[in-house]
Amino acid sequence: MQIDLNCDLGEAFGNYSFGGDKDIIPLITSANIACGFHAGDENVMNETIQLAKENNIGIGAHPGLPDLQGFGRRTMDIAPKEIYNLVIYQLGALNGFCKVHGVKINHVKPHGALYQMGARDSKIAHAIAQAVYDFDSELVFVGLSNTLLITEAEAVGLKVASEVFADRRYEDDGQLVSRKEPDATISNTDEALQQVLKMVTENKVISKNGKEIDLKADTICVHGDGEHALEFVTQIRKKLTKEGIDIQSL
Repeated sequence: MQIDLNCDLGEAFGNYSFGGDKDIIPLITSANIACGFHAGDENVMNETIQLAKENNIGIGAHPGLPDLQGFGRRTMDIAPKEIYNLVIYQLGALNGFCKVHGVKINHVKPHGALYQMGARDSKIAHAIAQAVYDFDSELVFVGLSNTLLITEAEAVGLKVASEVFADRRYEDDGQLVSRKEPDATISNTDEALQQVLKMVTENKVISKNGKEIDLKADTICVHGDGEHALEFVTQIRKKLTKEGIDIQSL
């Protein structure tokens, strides 16, 4: 049994430092790097790719909505064609720095509201997936398990990785609880570990209402901006290793 451990990183920009990327990167197998729209900038992208290269982990693009103030977590009314273009734009930006460092983008994972919109809307999911395929059909598409992100990416011919979350709670339909809700995130390490182990070993998760949901788990996400991100990643890695689960990049 094996699993990928990913984290959303490179989300500082300008004079604003953010997260503990240097401490987290050695513990994960894949990094989703912000591409300058919801967070990140040219300096941070360059530095984060260098760190990922030094630690030999998978490099992923993390395109989001153009919303620095809202950190890309506010829904925007954007046509599928615009979504296609903004994904291409961000992939191109990150790919430029990858080329300079002699590495390649391995996967793409939409960020925040773009991710949630795609999970619920087939036209948006298709636009994101088509942009990724047209940019590089060999990239792995990472999306929320059992949602339209996965089915639309498969439909356009992409390799997919079903993502589950260590630090988020689930609705009964398998969607993530909205961050507007007070119980959307998990802050207790033991609870996060229990959720991760169940998802990886049983392909199931317990919703916020106590319902057992089936899902596929190819990669586990811990949010880099979370208050307990470093602790979660450290303990999850220890727990999975102890259980004999191999942690490998996508």
